[in-house]
Amino acid sequence: MDKSDPTPSLELRGALGPRDEVQPSSTIAPYYTALNGVNQNMNMLSKDVLWWSLGIVALVVLGIRFLEILWAKLRQVSAMSVPREKQGYWKVSQWGWMPSLKKHLIYAPLFRKRHNREFRLSSAVNVGTLPSRLHSILLFFYLASNIGYMLALNWALENKFALCAELRGRSGTLAIVNMVPLIIMAGRNNPLIPLLKISFDTYNLLHRWMGRIVVFEAVVHTVSWAIPAVADQGWGKAFASIFKSAFLGSGFSGTAAVMLLMLLSLSPIRHAFYETFLNVHIFLAAVVFACTWIHCDAATGGLPQLPWIMAVVPLWIADRAARVLRIVYANWSDRGTTDALCEAMPGDVTRVTVLLPRYVDIKPGTHAYLRFWGILPWESHPFSIAWVEHYASNALPKSEKEPLNDICRKTASTAVSFIIGAQTGMTRRLYGRACQSSSGVRLRAAMEGPYAGHHNLDSYGHVVLFAGSTGITHQISYLRTLLEGYNEGTVATRRLTLVWIIRTYESLEWVRPFMDTILRIPNRKDILRIQVFVTRPLNPRDIVSASSTVKMFPGRPNILLLLMKEVQDQIGAMVVSVCGPGGLADDVRGAVRTVQGDNVIDFIEESFTW
Repeated sequence: MDKSDPTPSLELRGALGPRDEVQPSSTIAPYYTALNGVNQNMNMLSKDVLWWSLGIVALVVLGIRFLEILWAKLRQVSAMSVPREKQGYWKVSQWGWMPSLKKHLIYAPLFRKRHNREFRLSSAVNVGTLPSRLHSILLFFYLASNIGYMLALNWALENKFALCAELRGRSGTLAIVNMVPLIIMAGRNNPLIPLLKISFDTYNLLHRWMGRIVVFEAVVHTVSWAIPAVADQGWGKAFASIFKSAFLGSGFSGTAAVMLLMLLSLSPIRHAFYETFLNVHIFLAAVVFACTWIHCDAATGGLPQLPWIMAVVPLWIADRAARVLRIVYANWSDRGTTDALCEAMPGDVTRVTVLLPRYVDIKPGTHAYLRFWGILPWESHPFSIAWVEHYASNALPKSEKEPLNDICRKTASTAVSFIIGAQTGMTRRLYGRACQSSSGVRLRAAMEGPYAGHHNLDSYGHVVLFAGSTGITHQISYLRTLLEGYNEGTVATRRLTLVWIIRTYESLEWVRPFMDTILRIPNRKDILRIQVFVTRPLNPRDIVSASSTVKMFPGRPNILLLLMKEVQDQIGAMVVSVCGPGGLADDVRGAVRTVQGDNVIDFIEESFTW
């Protein structure tokens, strides 16, 4: 009988009673200790291929973004000083295959229509959203590549415990290898966001799926160790060895922590208890890092993967430190600290004006994280920035046509306005506090940001902005910038359309001071058209249009018909942007895909998925 065959030892163990002892088999014992049976050369090759593949994808995206920026700048420079009828060249796509690519891949949902509209089993149970078709393809190839790396084993081995050892080394290596991009994509201050101009929402999607891959590989790593260990020692001794060794104990604890982290991050649990999830998530992540570090360091001579986890931890700490530094910079100066005026608005909405004690340059289309002392100060939530005003040292607002010079900026302050719908948790408590006074209440606050703002619309001759409810915050910031650019001759925009869908007429009060400023901008009637749809008016007859350029309608809009009308009147390159509920975003996305033809029609969706 072949002595390399472990089967006789296993059969003997099964034939003996539970108290009988079997001497460890030499064909088993080596394969759950140290690096015995581990194919380290193949592990390093898998690491190199995975990181190089990610790097190549990043370089390709960077190249595409660079060309897009150059093309947009060329379009802006050539179109910003010519009348609308002279932008015909930029209206037609220069590449015949691009509209089809947008329709069927870049802007396409995974299946028919649904992408950002959440799946809800009930009002309290949310199971998340579907990734887009492009994201799904990228995730599929990334998952398939990881499975391929793990299965690239020496299947010719007759000893299955040797195969387990090789799988143990491969899965453990890949788990730590994937931790590097996992942590990079989790950071708000990820330098790839402005560099590649990919939204944090996309990185957050990739982060969640990479986290699941890490959990899967960590579990495979642990099971691959347990199979030969249990076969050789039995369950009792194998489990007891975990508590006697820092190497085994840290590995087992890290796997348990990462499994618990994944279970708590499941969409129904994450959405139902998001604030609790977030704090526990941070704690468990720290536990996983610590256990992984100890596990790699406690091995005899240290595992080759130790430098990787030593790189992961500083990356994680760096993002946390960057958040603190941004908070300190924006909210503290020699003139004081930040406070916020919180006003209760109709429809359970709070208008928050954050008064920063220094000048902060904020672009349109940005968002920031807010926290309020006295209202769950340990929590911070992202909100789109609706309006920005800069004030000189005498607390009087500067004229919009008079830019702050360098001397003024050193003593200037910045007021940043948000429109926050009261949902649950912090936003509901904030609204309740604002309701305590008809003139609003002042709270100590802190703003972290601004973030994003990498979508520049200055090169488009035709801009269509869709907003649903409080989604107006993202869109209204573009109105002032584009109207002022039109008057100064610095933008290509010659037609600007805002479509805002609200439930009641009273919702107009949310942005009344901002809209009054916009409607007073010179020459705004030349390019600006505003359409407001009130879906639940008390009396449809009361919905009266203010002017030919500001129209109001009762009921819901037909998104496709509205967009087809805009395409008929298209001027130059067109961009369609949407910010609002998932259902509205999916409707606008579907309409943009439908009208794709020979013309240039780009699509931008602003969303916060969590």
